[in-house]
Amino acid sequence: MAWYDSYIGKPVTDLPTPSLILSKPTIERNISQLHQDVKNLGIAFRPHVKTLKSLEVTRLMLDNGLYRKIVASTLPEIEGALPLVKEGVLDECLYSMPIYPSVLPRLAQLSDTLKIVLMIDNEQHIDILEQFQGTRASWPVFIKIDVGTRRAGVVKSSSVLPSLVRRVEESPAVELYGFYCHAGHSYACRTSEAAASVLKDEVEGVVSASKFLSKKESGRKVIVSIGSTPTAHVVSSLREVLPEGLELELHAGNFPCNDLQQVCTGLIPATAQSVRVLTEVCSVYPERNEALINAGTIALSKETSDLPGYGRVIDRPQWAVVRTSQEHGILGLSAAPALSVLGVNNNEVDTEEKADQTFRIGDRVLLWCQHACITASAFPVYFVADEKDIVREAWAPWKGW
Repeated sequence: MAWYDSYIGKPVTDLPTPSLILSKPTIERNISQLHQDVKNLGIAFRPHVKTLKSLEVTRLMLDNGLYRKIVASTLPEIEGALPLVKEGVLDECLYSMPIYPSVLPRLAQLSDTLKIVLMIDNEQHIDILEQFQGTRASWPVFIKIDVGTRRAGVVKSSSVLPSLVRRVEESPAVELYGFYCHAGHSYACRTSEAAASVLKDEVEGVVSASKFLSKKESGRKVIVSIGSTPTAHVVSSLREVLPEGLELELHAGNFPCNDLQQVCTGLIPATAQSVRVLTEVCSVYPERNEALINAGTIALSKETSDLPGYGRVIDRPQWAVVRTSQEHGILGLSAAPALSVLGVNNNEVDTEEKADQTFRIGDRVLLWCQHACITASAFPVYFVADEKDIVREAWAPWKGW
């Protein structure tokens, strides 16, 4: 970290390449906006730590203890957040993968320090937890409901859902904490109305699942946890569908960062992106009108959006990373109607610009990324810049599974 810290006080364009740069003012604005929406609604909030995986961002998302629960996808994320328990700002963590046997010993150990909530969507999960339980107290569990993403979860119309709810109520190894869903398919939304519709479907999906609770259980508090970053952007629309007698909780993870996928939903402006990748031109090829940069698949990911390519040059958005291999990225012209989501008028860009007149070897190029979560996972450190693009901090993220 001493080497990374040596760049503090320097412009971001002086950083080694490739580097991941965070705009702290943008992160703070994005978090503040979602916090305000949550406060206006009077609902609970559980940030997901999967994107930037760091103490600094997690502390901001928790608002220094105003919110005290997180979601984590990996064990290092949970372990990395433990200092926040000592700080008195974190009480609970949901492990977001449906439970599997090999992870239970480590989660049990972590539960001595932090309340751990598990995710289940299959009666076999109850069998596993009953076999593991021994003399320990029962595990609090969320039942995962699939509301259209087709990843994890039981669809609300499934014939197995009522029996799963009954099994949870009857097993000494678990106690029902609530119902959880994640609308990952909301990334296909292109309007606030469409995102609000998905959010309404989320609420209705988990609320309908709660109807299978026995009368004995239905009187106690049950958490209904919904969310994703696209639907979180329209969380204010929840006022119309807030359920009676259930405690509603919003979860989201990408929102401090945003990325080209989020911009393409039409729910945020390009200026709400806080993540950039600094790369360097390594060569130029006039005969094919392309340039080579040192940010490839590992630095950028292979994900795309309505904006073609694996990244966009920020100050020349008609240039995209059109091909990648492991460490190589190829810059090529890639104008598209979707450039309008970046605030760019296609009529104002030169779609015949020449690579050898635009780029020289050694040029530093800043890119927007397609999916901030995957892009950030590749970098060992995040350089954190102020509003003048001067590096002020270097954050070390949590790594591994």
